[in-house]
Amino acid sequence: MTRILAAWSPGEIRVAAVGEGGARLTDYAVWRPGAPDGVGDIHRGRVTAIVPAMAGVFVALADAEGFLPDSEGGKGLTVGALLTVRVSRAALGGKGPRLSARGVPVEEGPAGLRRRGPDPLRELAWRYPEAEIVVDDPALAASLRAELGPRLKRVARAFDDEIEAEAEGLAAREVALASGVALSIYPTPALVAIDVDGGGALAGRDEAGRRHRAVNAGVVPEVARQIRLRDLSGAILVDLAGLKPKQRLALGPDFVAALSGDPLRPRFLGFTALGLAEIVRPRVRAPLHEVLSGPLAAGLGALRAIAAAIRAEPGARLALRAAPGVVAALEADPVALPDLARIAGRGFNLRSDPSFPVETWRIEASHG
Repeated sequence: MTRILAAWSPGEIRVAAVGEGGARLTDYAVWRPGAPDGVGDIHRGRVTAIVPAMAGVFVALADAEGFLPDSEGGKGLTVGALLTVRVSRAALGGKGPRLSARGVPVEEGPAGLRRRGPDPLRELAWRYPEAEIVVDDPALAASLRAELGPRLKRVARAFDDEIEAEAEGLAAREVALASGVALSIYPTPALVAIDVDGGGALAGRDEAGRRHRAVNAGVVPEVARQIRLRDLSGAILVDLAGLKPKQRLALGPDFVAALSGDPLRPRFLGFTALGLAEIVRPRVRAPLHEVLSGPLAAGLGALRAIAAAIRAEPGARLALRAAPGVVAALEADPVALPDLARIAGRGFNLRSDPSFPVETWRIEASHG
C-alpha cells in the first residue's frame, strides 16, 4: 500500500509517495506555501496582445503575464477581452506561465485571481486515493483535516533516515546503484543528458553482448524513476553502457514500459544515429534541480537546520547570518519566518551580511 509522507520545515513541505515496504520513493515534490508556482490557478485575465507569429495571445494575470495558445482558447480574442483561464504550466526561464481556457468554467466579474490550484501534497492525495497521509506538523495536519482527515496520521517525524537519505540524494547529479551501475544526470538549458556507466556490473564470465544487454535492460526502470522523481522535462537523452548503437534498438520496448506509469506521459521517441535514447516529457512544474537552487532554496535549507536545532534544544536562541539575496528571499516569503517563530516561540534574528558569497549562510548564537 502506498503511503504519502509530508515532512514539514519552516516555509517548506517535502512530499513523498513510498510504495510497498516504505523504503523507496515513487513520487517526490517540494511544496512552498509562501511561493506557489501557480500551476492550476484559475484567473480572470485580460488580453494584452495578439501574437499571430506565436499562434496565441498574451493575457495579464493578477501577478504575471501568461501566454494562451490559439489551440487552448486564444483564437479569435481581441485586445482588452476578459476571459477565465487556468495556469497549465509554471513560468519557465524568464517566460511567463502557459495558460489554457479549455474546460475552464466561465466566471464573470473583474480581472484577478479566483482560486489557487492544488498543491503537490493534494495532487498526490488524489493520485493515490487509498494512501495513508503521514504528517509531522500539527498546523499542517489541522489545515488538511477537513478535506483528508480520515486518511491523516500524525507522527513525530515523517521521513525516516532511509527516506531522508534518498530525498537528499535527488539533489546530486550522480546516482550509484546497488548493481554497481552509476547514473550521471546533467541538465542543460537545451536538454537533460543522462549517462549510464556500467562499471563493475559489466564484468563477468558470460558472453559480453548478453551481459551488456542485461545490465542496460536492468537500469532502464531506474532511469525512468529518476526522471519522474526529479521532474525532469523537455528533451532527455540517455547514453547506455557498453552497447553498439544498433544493439540498443532492442531496448526500445523496455523504455516504453518503464515510462508508462508516469502521470505526465513521457514519450520514448527512439534512438539517435549515435545510439542515444530520446525521451520527451512535458513540463508542468519546475524540475527539482531548479526548485533546489537559488536564494530562497538556500534560505529555507537554513531554516530547516535551525528548526532541527531548536527541536533538539528547545531553549536555544539562534540567529541566521546570510548573503543579502538569501535574507531578501526569506523576508519576501510570507510563510517561512512566521513558521519558524511558531516553533521557536519568539521572533527570529536574521542578519544580512554583504561579505557572504551568494546563497551562503551560517547559524549563530543570538544574544538579543
